[in-house]
Amino acid sequence: MRYNQEDIFKAFSIFTELAQKGVAGGDFVKSYKVEEAVRALTDHFVSMNDADCIVVGQELYLIPKSKLSPFHISNEQLKKMHLPSKATNVDLYLLYFCTIVFIGCFYNSYTTKEPTLDFLTIDRWLLEVNKRMDSLKEHDEETLKEKEKEYSYRWTALIEKWDALDDVKETASRQAGNTISRLSFLDTVRRFLEHYELIEQIGDGEYALTEKTKVIVGRYFMEQEFNRGIMEFLYSFEEREEHYAGH
Repeated sequence: MRYNQEDIFKAFSIFTELAQKGVAGGDFVKSYKVEEAVRALTDHFVSMNDADCIVVGQELYLIPKSKLSPFHISNEQLKKMHLPSKATNVDLYLLYFCTIVFIGCFYNSYTTKEPTLDFLTIDRWLLEVNKRMDSLKEHDEETLKEKEKEYSYRWTALIEKWDALDDVKETASRQAGNTISRLSFLDTVRRFLEHYELIEQIGDGEYALTEKTKVIVGRYFMEQEFNRGIMEFLYSFEEREEHYAGH
C-alpha cells in the first residue's frame, strides 16, 4: 500500500508521542481510530520496536512485547524506581507475584473473560496472597524446583521472603500486628500499580482495575498459555479441594 506524506507524518507523530510518554490522547487517538492508513502505519512503527499499540477509551498505550523492545523497563530500573535501595530480584518477583494475585482475584483465577469482582480491599488482597503462599507450600521441594525451571519464578525464595516479612511475633496480644510488614510491602505494590495506571482507588481502601488493565489482561494474559499456566499452578490445590467437596 502506498501512503501519502500527511498520513506518514500523522503516524510518526503518534508513534513519537507514544515513545516519549507511553500514552497518547486527543487528536492522536481520533486519527488512529478513524484513519485506516494512519492506524496501519502507527502499528507498523510500533511493531518494529517489538511493541503493541492498544486503545483504551480515548487513549492509546504503548505496550512492550518482550525484553528486546527498547521500551522494556529492566528489573534494575524497576527496583530503583519502586523498591527500597537494598531490594533484590526476589523482592521484585514478590512484587510481580502480588500483582498477579491482585488481578487474579478479579478474574476468578483467570477462568473468566470478564472481571467478576468490582473492587478489592488491601485486607482481602493480603488474605489472598497468604492463601497463594500456603498453596505453594503444599508442593514438595522437587515439584517447586521443577516449576521454577518451567516458569522462571523462584517459588521457594518467594515463600521464604514472604515468611520473613511476618516479623512481629512478640506476644499473642500483638498477633494482629504480625502482618504489618506484609501490609507495608503490599502498599509498595499498590503504589507501583497506581504509578502505571493499572489500578485506581474507588473508595476508602477499595481498589479496582483500570480499563487499561482489563484490555491488557484480555489481550495478553488470556491468550498466553505461559501466564495461564502460572495461575493454574498457583490455584491447583484450591481447585482440587473444591472438586473433592463437590463429591
